[in-house]
Amino acid sequence: MNNLQEWPEPIIRVQSLSESGLPSIPDRYIKPPPDRPSLNPTEKSDVNIPIIDLTGLSGDENNLPFSTLDQISLACREWGFFQVVNHGVSPGLMDRARETWRSFFHLPMEIKQAYANSPKTYEGYGSRLGIEKGAILDWSDYYYLHYLPLTLKDYNKWPSSPDSCREVIDEYGKELVKLGGRIMKILSINLGLREDRLQNAFGGENFGTCLRVNFYPKCPQPNLALGLSSHSDPGGLTLLLPDHEVPGLQVRKDGKWITVKPAQHAFIVNIGDQIQVLSNANYKSVEHRVIVNSSMERISMAFFYNPKSDIPIKPVEELVSSDKPALYSPMTFDEYRLFIRLRGPQGKSQVESLKSPR
Repeated sequence: MNNLQEWPEPIIRVQSLSESGLPSIPDRYIKPPPDRPSLNPTEKSDVNIPIIDLTGLSGDENNLPFSTLDQISLACREWGFFQVVNHGVSPGLMDRARETWRSFFHLPMEIKQAYANSPKTYEGYGSRLGIEKGAILDWSDYYYLHYLPLTLKDYNKWPSSPDSCREVIDEYGKELVKLGGRIMKILSINLGLREDRLQNAFGGENFGTCLRVNFYPKCPQPNLALGLSSHSDPGGLTLLLPDHEVPGLQVRKDGKWITVKPAQHAFIVNIGDQIQVLSNANYKSVEHRVIVNSSMERISMAFFYNPKSDIPIKPVEELVSSDKPALYSPMTFDEYRLFIRLRGPQGKSQVESLKSPR
């Protein structure tokens, strides 16, 4: 990891560029034509990722009806994404967490800069992914922090401003850990496995979680830029709290980009690469990206539920047969995420590169 100590070039905060009033974006943020978003206002679509009601999912008891399990199974196989409502997390806590982070990003720059990150761990206040010199950059700033394991949880790396920030993060993380664990059980059951099978493959109680808060400032040329380039999530499971007032997330479905319409107080759940590997591609992580906006800023909070970083992840034995051999070679999550840290978002090229030779 020694080559990940420093960024290859001076860091420029995208929020500062946006607030400077510049009429056009610097060349470093202009995507090549095939990657640019279509922002045609006449393109209206009623297509949306599935919205699933989790009423009955609470505590250690899974009282969801079979019809709900079937909806989740279908969403995992056909979309890799779904929204959940009535999930047990307080709407008030969701709003408080989002607005607390919005307040952080509007603090004076010198306060935020005290938390500036490095590519070694990404923890802290950042503005780019990957250390490739001269790379085309995304139109976003972010804050990344570890929540679990406790050995990585460092309150000193969490913002102390606004005043309630650390308490809100802690409470929010506690609730998201519970929700992530419950969804992991559902995914196991739907794969025909014991309900704790995927969790055990993640390391049982020794799994990892982290939070990435994304801030997408106004962009004077949103048709040329992306807030976050196309990628699939490298981890296990992602629970995203979107900005329900400002759409921005796009999911690739049947070769087309679908703009997600967030339901109020819903979480957007998506399958990550580690679940694709464990499920032997019964469930697939799906490419997604973020578009930006010329008139409104946007904030979202991605909570990542990941395997223990040093356990080799490979297809679970119960899903491997002579008819469907293991598609992937074992790799630890530590080894896997180095790819992202070196190169930044690269579609689905990393998980595809893991496929065992035939």
